[in-house]
Amino acid sequence: MKTTNYKEVGKIVSTVTSEMEFSGVIYIQNGKEMIHESAHGYSNRAEQIKNKINTRFGIASGCKLFTAIGICQLIQAGKLTVETKINECLAIDLPYFDKSVTIHHLLTHSSGIPDYFDEAVMENFEDLWKQNPMYQIKELRDFLPLFQHQKMMFPPGAKFHYNNAGFILLGLVIEQISGESFTSYIEKNIFGPSEMQDSGYFSLDQLPANTATGYIDSEDGSWRTNIYSIPIKGGADGGAFTTALDMSKLWTGLLHHRLLNEEMTQRLLTPVIEVDEDSHYGYGIWIRKRNNRIFKYHVMGYDPGVSFASSFYPESGVTMVIPSNKEGGPHKVTSEIEKMLMIEKE
Repeated sequence: MKTTNYKEVGKIVSTVTSEMEFSGVIYIQNGKEMIHESAHGYSNRAEQIKNKINTRFGIASGCKLFTAIGICQLIQAGKLTVETKINECLAIDLPYFDKSVTIHHLLTHSSGIPDYFDEAVMENFEDLWKQNPMYQIKELRDFLPLFQHQKMMFPPGAKFHYNNAGFILLGLVIEQISGESFTSYIEKNIFGPSEMQDSGYFSLDQLPANTATGYIDSEDGSWRTNIYSIPIKGGADGGAFTTALDMSKLWTGLLHHRLLNEEMTQRLLTPVIEVDEDSHYGYGIWIRKRNNRIFKYHVMGYDPGVSFASSFYPESGVTMVIPSNKEGGPHKVTSEIEKMLMIEKE
């Protein structure tokens, strides 16, 4: 993998962020060497408070990785296996679910269970809350009425189909086995060892200082916040808040075996199921290949008023974290920076 002059990254960032009116943080490092860090836009538009490098952002599905690490910790401790069936480790009534659904199926989005928000057929996440007010979604169990009495979509293991409900069930497994709330478990066993001091699962009506509000922009130039568009508190499928620095610490903690031993870390990072020709999924993590080699491990998240992308590139050692409090931006920024730093030249 070739790299170019890191000083040129700032020019690329300036150009692309200006073009799209990016709002968020761009954080890139190589080991202990800082390549680039910059903050853009406003964390609070009404008060014109600018985003800072250490601003907290919601990361939506970007935190499915936290859930996967938590499950792998329980597997490493001998309390589960990837082949454990959910009806063996979860005391919840799921009358129409196939009894052969395993932890492995849930981790890899191949379970076939019904999803409460099927991104393949539903366009507007906000539609969920018309019948089920978002302010009542405070715990993982509050999601269950949205999917637990529906029928299977396909047989377990038949294919990859992105599924949020599967990670809700994984979070409930963590709660049942650990005896703790999901958020307490993650904060103690993942955020703590990774020294992610500014991260947490915060309620939208009790956000701590220095946390960005999410914004939904309309074509006519108007905007509104996302407080009525997402669950009031995030959980096992998404919704944690973190800073760019804290997310980089998560990558460090994971890759240096502070969260899992070497064998279990490798298992989490192994491409298990093919999404398309170059894209695979491990346990809670996307894996992109180029020329039949792993190009990057990455996570991403999208909610109304939230977008997020974070990547680790194993051949160069570069880590990139791009949270945003708008619905778009990180993917475009990531793509442009990759073109400069990490395109392979044969």
